[in-house]
Amino acid sequence: MSLFARTDKSALGQWWWTVDRAMLAAFLVLAVFGVVLVATASPPVAERIGLDYYHFLKRHVIILVPALTMLIGLSFFNHQQVRRLATLAFTCSVVTMIVVLVSGVEIKGAQRWMHVFGFSLQPSEFIKPAFAILAAWLMALQKEKDGFPGNTITAGLYLLTITLLLLQPDLGMTVIVTAIWAAQIFLAGFPFRLLAGLMGLSVSGIVAAYFTFDHVQSRIDRYLHPASGDTFQVDKSIEAFQNGGVFGTGPGQGTVKMGLPDAHADFIFSVAAEEMGLIFVLILLGIYGFILLRGYNRLMDTGDMFVVLAVGGLLTMFGLQALVHMGSSLHLLPTKGMTLPLISYGGSSLLSIGFSMGVVLALTRRKNRTGVSKAGLSLVSAKQQDAAS
Repeated sequence: MSLFARTDKSALGQWWWTVDRAMLAAFLVLAVFGVVLVATASPPVAERIGLDYYHFLKRHVIILVPALTMLIGLSFFNHQQVRRLATLAFTCSVVTMIVVLVSGVEIKGAQRWMHVFGFSLQPSEFIKPAFAILAAWLMALQKEKDGFPGNTITAGLYLLTITLLLLQPDLGMTVIVTAIWAAQIFLAGFPFRLLAGLMGLSVSGIVAAYFTFDHVQSRIDRYLHPASGDTFQVDKSIEAFQNGGVFGTGPGQGTVKMGLPDAHADFIFSVAAEEMGLIFVLILLGIYGFILLRGYNRLMDTGDMFVVLAVGGLLTMFGLQALVHMGSSLHLLPTKGMTLPLISYGGSSLLSIGFSMGVVLALTRRKNRTGVSKAGLSLVSAKQQDAAS
């Protein structure tokens, strides 16, 4: 029995019948899995650095509450409210990223964080979804209004964004922002030569980064030639997959996490593989795949270019971030400190994903019906035809 009647005109009732409840359920399942995995992966890390046993789990849950609140709350927004929020988020992200470059906290050779109420905030996490929404809006406006320079403005915002990211430096985030824009260019139906040019520029940028940033060169060298440097984390990650087998060692029974520095964040997928096994990993992959396919399928029901570009960009970000995390854990990609969406520990990442997927739910809500189902209309029509005959 449903919580709300189709004829319910309240805001909650209208939301219930228009939001993608299956996608929302998938997000909540990932969040629950995340709590379980952080609970088992983080205590050894906390003890190793002299913190309370459940330090990371407590902080994860504290941040997860506003992240899920944001995810559900933003799904009530209309298109105009989404655009306004994205404009504000992008502006605030740019300002705080400039502040971080001047007085931010440096961790592992990168200056990306600032302290806010006892938590480390990474502003660059929020510029990704904000850019995706703003770019979608501007590109859609150019198609609607003759003479509006939406694509030119978008290119300027892209250059501003990647400049701030590279100054931190953060090549991984730069690649994701580039992928978002490339996906939107493809969905907008721009000439293929433009997309090919962007891909060529991206490859050139990666080559330049290899010779410019020592940490990028080190990671690529270790990926291509493992004997050229320290591959401890990747080796331990592969060991976790080998130990897990099909059914896993059992929750809390993994041993690799005891010596894996970022087991609760950058390598939580490895902990899942060891303790939960191949079957759980495949279920996890299936949920991510379901979200992506469900989201892209929703785009087929709309002719709104803004929705197509914004949701397409945000889903590209979501899927690529998961792919990079999993690929790094399996040594299919060079190691990159990237969280697994809604699973890994990481306050800024959780809040950013909550923001992003809340917007996806908002923009993919179906048009509200008058309360009569298609099946009901068909039945009425059939009865009228019978009466007429």
